Parts: sequence; C-alpha cells; structure tokens
Amino acid sequence: YSWRDYGNRVGVFRLADLFAELKLPVSLLVNTDMYEHAPQAVAAFPGAEIVGHGRSNSERQGDLTEYKELKLIEETTAAIEKHSGARPRGWLGPWISQSHVTPDLLHETGYSYLLDWCHDDQPIWMKTRAGRILSVPYPQELNDIPQIVARKREGAEFADTIEDAFDVLHVESARRPLVIGIALHAYIVGQPHRFKHLKRALNHIVRRADERVWFTTSGAIAAHAAAL
Repeated sequence: YSWRDYGNRVGVFRLADLFAELKLPVSLLVNTDMYEHAPQAVAAFPGAEIVGHGRSNSERQGDLTEYKELKLIEETTAAIEKHSGARPRGWLGPWISQSHVTPDLLHETGYSYLLDWCHDDQPIWMKTRAGRILSVPYPQELNDIPQIVARKREGAEFADTIEDAFDVLHVESARRPLVIGIALHAYIVGQPHRFKHLKRALNHIVRRADERVWFTTSGAIAAHAAAL
C-alpha cells in the first residue's frame, strides 16, 4: 500500500488524532523508506518514539548474510537519526524476521531492546555474544494484520479482543507487572468501519485504567526494566 492510497493516507491522520485525543503515547515502527516516500505519515505523530523497522518490508533479515544484515541495521539507524535527531534504541525486524545473529548485531550497533520475540508478557533479557539485550513483548494477537487480514475477524471482533485482553491482564497485574501492546496499521484499522471499533476499544481501556496502568512506549518499558 502506497502513501497515495486514500485509505492509508487518511487512516494515518485518523489514528494520530485519536492518540492525541486520548493522550496515548506511541511507538512508531518506521521503515526508513517512509522518510522519502511519506514523511507526512511520520510527522503526523509528533513526540512518538521511533523504533527501527528496516528500510522497507520488501526484505527480511533472516534471508541476509551477516554482512548485509549489519548494513541494513546501520543504514536504518543512520537514516532515523538523520531525520528524527535521535538514534533509535529499539528494533522490530521487517516481517519480524531474524537471523541467528540478529540480537548480536543489534546489541553491537547500540540497540538496547528488540520486539521480535513474542514469547512472554514481561520483558526478558537475552544473551548475545557481547552482552545482553532486552526482549520487550510485541503483540501477535492484539495485532490487526494477523487478526483482520489473516483470520478475517473484522473490526468489531478485533476491538472485543483488545478489551478482553486488557480486562484479564488488568486483573492479573495486581500480582505481577505485565505488558500489553497493541499493533496497528493505518491502512487496516484506519478504515472508517474498523476505526469506529478501535476507538471504542481504546476508550474502554482509558476509562478502566487505574493507578496500576501505565500508558507508555516500548522504549520507556525497556528503560524501566533495565533500571530494576
């Protein structure tokens, strides 16, 4: 989907307005080709944490040699720093694809956390060949691509899933801290018939939040966990 696609372009601004209205912080997963083809999409989320997401989703790290993967990470990092003014601290691989050395390369190029390993509801330290890197939970279930595109569940069911997951984890969080992430793509949930239900789900979360709920970014979660 290109920036010229109407559903994608308008959906970006719908999401940006909703997050601003609810005062919800955002981690923005950026393919750096966006800076060339659709800088307006990135600029629509001022103050968002920028997370490295490769050059484009047309390539997968798991298919690259170590040298080419290192170049991908270095070029992505340099482009984000150039356009945003800050080096990214977190990474999600294009297509959530990793090689056997991805955590090693990310740690060695200055990344403090990654989002590719969807294996727990809490941050977990991973060993690398030169230290450790934090794995921060990233959602595969609360994610509009698996739910809506792959499973054909549509907006109302996706919103119900978000609400139900929050309610269960909110109760469980009285015993231990947990992370709930929601992965959204403008060309999917930005469509009017789905956006209506997303807005309902996020308002549900905001209304039910108490002192145990921290609305924050993946980078802030990583920094907090690293300081414990």
